[in-house]
Formats: sequence, structure tokens, C-alpha cells
Amino acid sequence: MIEAFDYGILESFQQIHNSVLTLFFQFFTWIGEGGAVWIVAGIALLVQKDKRKYGVIVILSLLFCLIFGNGLLKHAVARPRPCWRHPEVEMLISIPTDFSFPSGHTFSSFAAALSITYWNKRYGIAAFLLAVIIAASRMYFFVHYPTDIAAGAVFGSMLAAISIVIVEKLILRSEKGRLLFR
Repeated sequence: MIEAFDYGILESFQQIHNSVLTLFFQFFTWIGEGGAVWIVAGIALLVQKDKRKYGVIVILSLLFCLIFGNGLLKHAVARPRPCWRHPEVEMLISIPTDFSFPSGHTFSSFAAALSITYWNKRYGIAAFLLAVIIAASRMYFFVHYPTDIAAGAVFGSMLAAISIVIVEKLILRSEKGRLLFR
């Protein structure tokens, strides 16, 4: 049942392929590579003294995504990517070599987007829109199942929430934290 759901959505993405969408999604999959756009956002917040706390939250949530998503979950689940199972599908980007579950692009995107929303709701809405486009790009390119995307969104959001709690508790409990972030 889950497999039918996954392939139904992936088939829908395959049917809308065209040169304009391919260029559009290539750009967004590229900026999501390795969490690049989110690392830049986190650093941009870190360098501003009054926003440093929020930069720490973004970077910490991305670090957690790297450890738990790419470091642990991908290897524990070891789910083959759809493009590995269906080599007959024409690939429009390079075939990734790591496992499929969860989507690292989505994991980091939703973690960063929730972290950014904690700082600023308006920028958070833009960040979530960007996160959704990055996540969709991974299905468009047939490298992730929708359930990989959903798991990445849920787990990324959870790790952002944990990062927020950790940083806020450090600020409340530590004089150093107050000096560092305020």
C-alpha cells in the first residue's frame, strides 16, 4: 500500500517533466545539497550579535540532522533509492550513492525552516516555502520516495524543536550563554 502511494506520486512527477521545470528544480536541489543554503542562513544569523542565538539554533539543528539522518537513520533503514530500483527511468541529475530514507535535503530544510521561524515568522514562511520546493525537487528527480520526504520533514522539525529547547535552556542556565547570545 505504501509502495503504491510512493510510486503513484513519483509517476505524477515523471509526467510533468519539461525543460523549464527541470532547470527550476535543478537550482533548488543544488542549493539544498549538503544543506548549503541553510548553513549560509545559519552563519548569517551567527555573525549578527542580536541574532546569534538563532544562528546557533539553525546550525545545531543541521548538525543533529547530519548525525541522526545521514549518520544513523540512512544506514539503519538502508532503503534503496527509487532510481536504483528502476534504472530504466531517465535520470536528469547524478544518481546519489547513499540510501534513500530519510531525505537529507528535506531533513535539513525543515529543520532550518522551523529554526528560522522561531526567530522570525515572516522569514520562516519563506524558509518553509523553500523547504517544500527543495523537497519536491527530490521527487521530481526520482531520487526519493514521498515517504522519505515526509519522514525528513517530520524528523527535521523534531530536531529543530529539540535544538530550540536546548539553546533556550542553556541561555536560562548559563551566564556564559547570556553573554554569548545577547
